[in-house]
Amino acid sequence: MRLSRFFLPVLKENPSEAQIVSHRLMLRAGMIRQEAAGIYAWLPLGFRVLKKIEQIVREEMDRAGAVELLMPTLQLADLWRESGRYDDYGQEMLRIRDRHEREMLYGPTNEEMITEIVRASVRSYKDLPKILYHIQWKFRDEQRPRFGVMRGREFLMKDAYGFDVDEAGAVRSYNKMFVAYLNLFDRMGLKAVPMRADTGPIGGDLSHEFIILAETGESAVFCHKDLVDMPAPGIDLDWDGDLQPLVDARTRLYAATEEMHDQKRFEAEAPEDKRLSARGIEVGHIFFFGEKYSKAMKANVAGPDGVERPIQMGSYGVGVSRLLGAIIEASHDDAGIIWPDSVAPFDVGIINMRPGDAAVDAVCAEAYSALKAAGKDPLLDDTAERAGAKFATMDLIGLPWQLVVGPKGVADGVVELKRRATGERRTLPMTEALAAIAG
Repeated sequence: MRLSRFFLPVLKENPSEAQIVSHRLMLRAGMIRQEAAGIYAWLPLGFRVLKKIEQIVREEMDRAGAVELLMPTLQLADLWRESGRYDDYGQEMLRIRDRHEREMLYGPTNEEMITEIVRASVRSYKDLPKILYHIQWKFRDEQRPRFGVMRGREFLMKDAYGFDVDEAGAVRSYNKMFVAYLNLFDRMGLKAVPMRADTGPIGGDLSHEFIILAETGESAVFCHKDLVDMPAPGIDLDWDGDLQPLVDARTRLYAATEEMHDQKRFEAEAPEDKRLSARGIEVGHIFFFGEKYSKAMKANVAGPDGVERPIQMGSYGVGVSRLLGAIIEASHDDAGIIWPDSVAPFDVGIINMRPGDAAVDAVCAEAYSALKAAGKDPLLDDTAERAGAKFATMDLIGLPWQLVVGPKGVADGVVELKRRATGERRTLPMTEALAAIAG
């Protein structure tokens, strides 16, 4: 993509309404534009990142055996009355009447609808287990939307729902999602620590939030340092085998959010040199809730003994649009965003220092074509902006590599290559620069 053809409305000044780093940088980098309180238009640069995050989530869900579908954003109020949540949900729910005076709502989540879909088709234990998921826009009418996409009213979410015959099967589904979450966050360059979460009135202990550590995090977190150093399980797994040891290795060590923290237990379970107190951002939540919806909505299956029983269910959420803000919170510097390679909007920015110079234009075109042929996605800055502004924009939007092509370098047969994450600069022949970018 040539920058002269791209839509990138960058801002030079910090927006006064932005209170946190990710909101400020997303606005400055021309990634989003606020259309109403907590509601944003996703501009081309931000949309490219959003789609990459979404695809990683999709691939890891598919790898773990989950099956994708797509449910509507509008739901019938009667479904929520079946579960008892319609009147209890509160003012966060956007309630709507259509022209026939049917009560509807803009879905904040999909437990009721997916339960209705499954109960209409699943009759026997032989049809289970199933994990169904979709990636869909949600709406929750937050009283005070703030922090940009971190706490907006409209947001993109991956929500998955597990259906099992018994609790043992539900635990196996839970473990699949637990492990898949560790892998998907790792692919985005994030270190996500699973932390025990409150299960509320349902009880039990199968609920975990996945927290990434960031100095600008929204809440305090406390954990054993070994959890932060523990690598992701990896994709080469027997997903139908016993994943419990992988889960146990990450849940036997102390980890708790501010709400669940027990200082005495923390001190008892973690040696002083292993205690980590930090700030964190929630990017995922998995939850086993058993019969809460299936019993209320009569979603039953016949077991091997022929006796009908409520399906055991769990839900597994990832804030896809929220992740974009969380990645920036965890990976930025004073100059701008530092994207991990896997989610960057472009792989490399080619900076033409003298557009219109035939030799420089030719080398830029050669580099652009070679990178495309190597499967990379370059952004060529062919604009007439001054050099300082070009460098500032590239640092702001945070592409992993910057390839600088100027008349002096072309005359000497070299280019300058900068790695955004480290700031390292090297002057080298074009072939070597392209090889470094290609990995």
